[in-house]
Amino acid sequence: MTTTPGGAQKRIEEENVFRIARRRILAVLTAATFVGLPLGAVKAAYPEQLIKIIVTFPPGGSADTVIRVLEPLVAAELKQGLVIENRAGAGGNIGMAAVAQAKPDGYTLGVAPAGALTVNPYLNSSMPFELKDLAPITLLAEIPFVLVAAANIPAHNMAEMVALAKAKPGALSIGHGGNSTAMHLTAALFTHKTGIAMELVPYRGTAPATVDVLAGHIPFAVLDIPASRQLILERKLNAIGVSSARRLSSLPDVPTLAESGIAGFESVGWFGLVAPAGTPADIIGRLNEAFTKALKDPSVAEKIRTLGAEPAPMSPEQFARFIQDESAKWGKLISEAGIKAN
Repeated sequence: MTTTPGGAQKRIEEENVFRIARRRILAVLTAATFVGLPLGAVKAAYPEQLIKIIVTFPPGGSADTVIRVLEPLVAAELKQGLVIENRAGAGGNIGMAAVAQAKPDGYTLGVAPAGALTVNPYLNSSMPFELKDLAPITLLAEIPFVLVAAANIPAHNMAEMVALAKAKPGALSIGHGGNSTAMHLTAALFTHKTGIAMELVPYRGTAPATVDVLAGHIPFAVLDIPASRQLILERKLNAIGVSSARRLSSLPDVPTLAESGIAGFESVGWFGLVAPAGTPADIIGRLNEAFTKALKDPSVAEKIRTLGAEPAPMSPEQFARFIQDESAKWGKLISEAGIKAN
């Protein structure tokens, strides 16, 4: 078959147009690779800057301690540094509100306590955020509490505590980590079930409550295990009982409050990782992967258990369902026990 000079020329022009178009497309895609243009699969890698994690209690509490144990492994997995910022107050509401209002880009996260997500809405007439403003990433750890007495208080067990309370009706108090926290609810549940009239004294987290009971400024306190375990072992605080259904391996000689005579008593706190609502699903998935991997690391898990907590990694979907279930449980208890914010 012969080709006319005009046909050959047309074919050459078409090939030139195709080559030019191809070069332009490649140039655009190459540029997008370097400047992060949102062209389909071409997107900037996450994370590209430091990630801030807001902890809703002061340094020294369980949430703060556990996140600092996780930080090195998570930073290595993400190949990016983590900055931990403590924003205490209002039972976790202040810190959670800051997370809810942050830009949903994966660079501001929050360690959410049980109280802020599942107790505060029942005990506060107004909230600075709603659950829909937050995106669950994973549960981090579950942690029981311990009821302790100051060393200068003649109460080393439940019987001695009850005898002291009857001898001084209305004169004793129990400190806790803040109104609407799981520690507050544990203290309120204790007085409700025992019928002991005691003032509940809120603090801005576990650490300041620990300081005051250690100094003897308050006679009793409900504390988390990371803040109190070493002080109990050194006999600087007297442990009355733990709030879990079973004894803890980290404090094997301390009985449960149920063992001590409060039938069916169980109150366990927890905290998890959340992001602002609207954070892209792929970023949520990347964060879940990094944190659950760290929680499953044997050395990290052992450190967390030594602190008195239990690693509890979950998928985002599992964590969302867990929050809903916990909210229903705490709401029922608050209603039945008539627990108030103050």
